[in-house]
Amino acid sequence: MSTGDLLNIQPTELKFPFELRKQSSCSMRLTNKTEHYVAFKVKTTNPKKYCVRPNTGVVLPGATCDVTVTMQAQKEAPLDMQCKDKFLVQSVVLPDGTSTKDLAPEAFNKDEGKVAEEFKLRVVYIPANPPSPVPEESEEGSPTHEIGNQSALLASAVAQSLEESKDMLKREISRKRSGGVSILFVVLIGILGVLIGYLLKRA
Repeated sequence: MSTGDLLNIQPTELKFPFELRKQSSCSMRLTNKTEHYVAFKVKTTNPKKYCVRPNTGVVLPGATCDVTVTMQAQKEAPLDMQCKDKFLVQSVVLPDGTSTKDLAPEAFNKDEGKVAEEFKLRVVYIPANPPSPVPEESEEGSPTHEIGNQSALLASAVAQSLEESKDMLKREISRKRSGGVSILFVVLIGILGVLIGYLLKRA
């Protein structure tokens, strides 16, 4: 992505991994798109917070220059991880053969007839250690799918016991039509209550 006629600046925004009480750095690459010597100067709205190396320099025709921006350790995180800090990259065409030591402060003045450009970059904070998804576990540390398997087995056992009790009840009804039916029904309910209680306890 082209950012000007003099310099190509990548990236177009500065992304800092943010972690409390730790320095963070990012870099940008300046590429001279012209056939002339181009000087640059990097400025920021918060100079006490950032260190820029190099903050000035000369890029030869077709050459590149890597600039490292270091953010000092921060004691507090900004609201919603939003940052209002901005950076400004100034660039200007210089006579061939000009070196960094020849640069004067007035070289970047917006004088009439001077070929110069400015490009603004915003600052973006990104979490240094984003949380990674982990499988859910029970209080005892067992994976939830194991608990589900145990519950299914217990439910199957309860269903089997229910069928056996129903068969026993039918046989008893065919033999006795009075008295014994109510007693067996109470026994059946008791068996089911014990099994269901056990299932709920294990689940």
